Amino acid sequence: MSPRDFSVVICAYTEERWQDILQAVASVRAQSLPAGEILLVVDHNPALLRRLTGEYEDTPEVRVLANAGPRGLSAGRNTGIAASRGAIVAFLDDDAVAEPDWLRHFDKGYDDPEVLAVGGRTLPSWASGRRPLWFPEEFDWVVGCTYLGLPPGTVRVRNVLGGNASFRRTAFDAAGGFATGIGRDGDKRPLGGEETELCIRLSRALPHAVLLIDDRAVIHHKVPRVRERFGYFRTRTYAEGLSKALVARSVGAGRGLESERRYTTRVLPAGVLRGVRDFLLGRPGGAGRAGAVVTGVLAAAAGYAVGSVRVRRAGVSFAVPAIQSAVTPEEVGRAWPYRS
Repeated sequence: MSPRDFSVVICAYTEERWQDILQAVASVRAQSLPAGEILLVVDHNPALLRRLTGEYEDTPEVRVLANAGPRGLSAGRNTGIAASRGAIVAFLDDDAVAEPDWLRHFDKGYDDPEVLAVGGRTLPSWASGRRPLWFPEEFDWVVGCTYLGLPPGTVRVRNVLGGNASFRRTAFDAAGGFATGIGRDGDKRPLGGEETELCIRLSRALPHAVLLIDDRAVIHHKVPRVRERFGYFRTRTYAEGLSKALVARSVGAGRGLESERRYTTRVLPAGVLRGVRDFLLGRPGGAGRAGAVVTGVLAAAAGYAVGSVRVRRAGVSFAVPAIQSAVTPEEVGRAWPYRS
């Protein structure tokens, strides 16, 4: 395959998202830079696996696979990586739709041979038709989207966001796959952080590696009504604190919380001030946004404190699988010009 062939991995787990999955696949098939293959990885759901296999049996560029590891998003992504053949592996959430030039913008980032990962901008698509008045843009990560506070343009970052990201295949050869034990695993609690842990581990394995976000690589992430509620906001921010404790356990608090310190000390106080200002000016939702920022900070801090105690007591460890690639080392060498 050519050096810039893309494999796109979409992980799915529930038939409740059937139409979302079809739309996600359709958006990849409509790319201006066509993907070499689309891998649909089904997470321990035989009924969905059979249904998707039947849906795409006459579509050769779409391959439907069962998650070969333990239940959860990390193992599903690892299954897709291992089965893929492209020099670049991209990831799209199963409830998101990519704009037509999504892969083309990813591809431009890899003109620099030291770039190992390129992420994009994820915009919320609210089920109610508009953002809840109380919902602060600084917390759009709660619903899997790009949040206010990230710099615009094409910028170097510590980590990309897993639902809208791409990696050179050799990144996984150097650092292994996504760690199981971090992130969503079928439990009701909305954990995350697996892409952060992987990116930090990758930067340690290859210190000269460059990770980028290009905000022209846009996807639209669907936000169901249940996630527009304040109760979900509070639960998700608490779960993020738990997740950060796991990430810090894996890679150390220094790198694991590096970006979060700036976010907490600069971005969030500015968000509170904007909310208070809007309230004083009589603008709708100002007080609610200020209150939500404070609640989110406190919930995440509580989650981190509880999570830190748990990992110390339990001696939590994580499995970082080596990826058994579907391509040969010779093919990888031809496809990737970077040398550490």
